[in-house]
Amino acid sequence: MSQTYTLKVNGATHTVTADDPKMPLLYALRNDLALRGPRFGCGLGQCGACTVHLEGVAVRSCSVPISDAAGKSITTLEGLGSPEHLHPIQQAFVDEQAAQCGYCINGMIMQAKALLDHNQHPSEQDIRDALALNLCRCGTHARIIRAVQRAAAALA
Repeated sequence: MSQTYTLKVNGATHTVTADDPKMPLLYALRNDLALRGPRFGCGLGQCGACTVHLEGVAVRSCSVPISDAAGKSITTLEGLGSPEHLHPIQQAFVDEQAAQCGYCINGMIMQAKALLDHNQHPSEQDIRDALALNLCRCGTHARIIRAVQRAAAALA
């Protein structure tokens, strides 16, 4: 039996219907709300491509049931900035050319934002530790680290 859930995404309230309360939040974000920042990667919460902020905490949206996200504040990549006014973290990733294929970048940016929200002056090791569970096959790790350092400097 279908249930209706209220999601607070990027400052707007949306109503989503799901047949299963365990349906991943990622499906509602992509399929019902047409948000393309969070990506389907592994579906197991291991790669980080689907990372969003739930109540300010970076979570893997493929592993969060829609019922657990209902009524809570959700921020996706689209909620950080706009194409005309990028968030400093997004701008730093552009400036450092930190994306090659771009598939992992949503997770990298959202995880970096969570780090910088709690640590405004991270060391390189802090950045490496924070991003360690976000997988990137393209090998742009050095640029990603520079982008997070640049964003930290811009936000300080």
